[in-house]
Amino acid sequence: MVKIGPIELPEYPLLLAPMEDVSDPPFRRLCKMHGADLMYSEFISSEGLIRDAMKSKMKLDIFDYERPVGIQIFGGDEEAMALSAKIVDAVQPDIVDINFGCPVKKVVSKGAGAGVLKDVDLMVRLTKAVVNSTELPVTVKTRLGWDVDSINIQEVALRLQDAGIKALTIHARTRAQMYKGEADWTYISQIKNHPDIEIPIFGNGDIDSGPKAKEYKEKYNCDGVMIGRGAIGYPWIFNEIKHYFKTGEVLPPPTLAQRLEAVRQHAEWSIDWKGERTGLVEMRQHYSNYFRAIPHFKEFRRRFLEVGNLAQMDELIEETAAFYEQHAFEI
Repeated sequence: MVKIGPIELPEYPLLLAPMEDVSDPPFRRLCKMHGADLMYSEFISSEGLIRDAMKSKMKLDIFDYERPVGIQIFGGDEEAMALSAKIVDAVQPDIVDINFGCPVKKVVSKGAGAGVLKDVDLMVRLTKAVVNSTELPVTVKTRLGWDVDSINIQEVALRLQDAGIKALTIHARTRAQMYKGEADWTYISQIKNHPDIEIPIFGNGDIDSGPKAKEYKEKYNCDGVMIGRGAIGYPWIFNEIKHYFKTGEVLPPPTLAQRLEAVRQHAEWSIDWKGERTGLVEMRQHYSNYFRAIPHFKEFRRRFLEVGNLAQMDELIEETAAFYEQHAFEI
């Protein structure tokens, strides 16, 4: 068993990463159905929460069926982070997470996300501001460092542990790498095996299958893994990894029928949460991922992008299923 404060997780838990415009309640619900043990919200701007920005406030929505669930915040101002932690505390998630890893320019340029990697003292002050403002366990997600010449993850891990965090997730790339190149998990192993580290250490980066998850588990000895891009359009990855751990067997990929069912569920829940128009518009980014590698799907994908309501989607799903059943394509 792995514990984050009072939160009990199974041995070697699988975490869903906080991903902007992806890890919203509908997608989290699918991942929970398919085996995710702990999930995080999309990251939320501390400044947005304080301004009462509608998009930021909406990201605070959590539901009992997805627990345990954490809400992730980011920012570069201690007072704003402390106040936003109090706002998050009021909606009663299980965990408050701090983003010190987002590499995108619009976040970094505000001195937040991975931008804080350049100033470990500030990182510690921001962390203490959050820890002191909530009764919930605080966790952090970060990267190895700003670039290959300034990898400082050991100092960061030890100082954030001293600041009061209850778990640390390390994306095993630098900010300069963005999402390119191979993640270097040797640093994660070094942190996990450091004699002064007492909190759970989770690894993130490049996990996309059961065999790779098992290889990294045995090789790097961290307490669990966080999965990001490997889950986009593929919520089945969590149960596939668990099945491989248990049996050594690689499950076959989901059938077209299972993919269509997931899209239908995702769309319905997206509409329930965001309304019909916004829900379906924001579904458009997911179709390519759900139907990746399905042969002759280009025309069907175009038509999914044009769907205006659930009735139209149901008709298109039936037509898609009938077409592939008739032609018996190998999927």
